[in-house]
Amino acid sequence: MDKNGKQIPDYLRLADLFEQDYPAELIVLSACETGLGKNVSGEGLVGLTRGLMYAGAARVALSLWQVNDEGTSVLMQEFYKQMLEGNLTPPQALRAAQRKLWQEGSQWRSPHYWAAFTLQGEWR
Repeated sequence: MDKNGKQIPDYLRLADLFEQDYPAELIVLSACETGLGKNVSGEGLVGLTRGLMYAGAARVALSLWQVNDEGTSVLMQEFYKQMLEGNLTPPQALRAAQRKLWQEGSQWRSPHYWAAFTLQGEWR
């Protein structure tokens, strides 16, 4: 229940996002294909990213294709580390995390594991 006693749905739908006021500097969607949506005539691409930005998110981190769970976990840990310990902005932190995985020469070096992730919204 919300603060007015209204039942909250069991899951969040895109239409629900357009009714929210959720200002956030960054929202991270690290699951597969979270940046995809439907092309709606007269509206363009409509998906979770647009709904979250409409609700107030300044930027949304998302994936554009199927991602490996373990590789994503490694990337996201490095992404947060770069922001929290390195004081980098989200775009800088994502780039630094991706470069680190690529440069380390580990099993996560292939772009298959990290190139699906991008940021939409405020670029600074």
